[in-house]
Amino acid sequence: MIEDSVANTLKIFLQEENFEVSVLIVDNNFIKELNRNYRNVNKETDVLSFPIFEFKNGQLQEDIVVVEDEIPLGDIVISIEKALQQAKEFGHSLEREVAYLTVHSVLHLLGFDHIEEDDRKVMRKYEEQILDSMGLTR
Repeated sequence: MIEDSVANTLKIFLQEENFEVSVLIVDNNFIKELNRNYRNVNKETDVLSFPIFEFKNGQLQEDIVVVEDEIPLGDIVISIEKALQQAKEFGHSLEREVAYLTVHSVLHLLGFDHIEEDDRKVMRKYEEQILDSMGLTR
């Protein structure tokens, strides 16, 4: 399901299929430490994204020289504890929550953000479109 979430998100924006995303499932303590070390935020979060290349709204902003068979796009770290809590809070399955967090984080790797309201709407549209296509509706 995580692989499907990554693949369904990437295929909207990238024509080639030779991209790789690393996903790590952790607990709240581990993600809190990462959040503190990399974002200077001393609390747990649901997901963190660590992009390798610069994208802007799904468009690559720099040249990539292909050396390996697969091009790494970045890393995603998901707190399974936080995902369980949020699934209960939002009244849906853990599967849907983890898929949502994965799609959300891949969109961040692709240069999407949700700080501004217009950007948030675009990102939410893609999240729902991808989850719907996977049969993971609200």
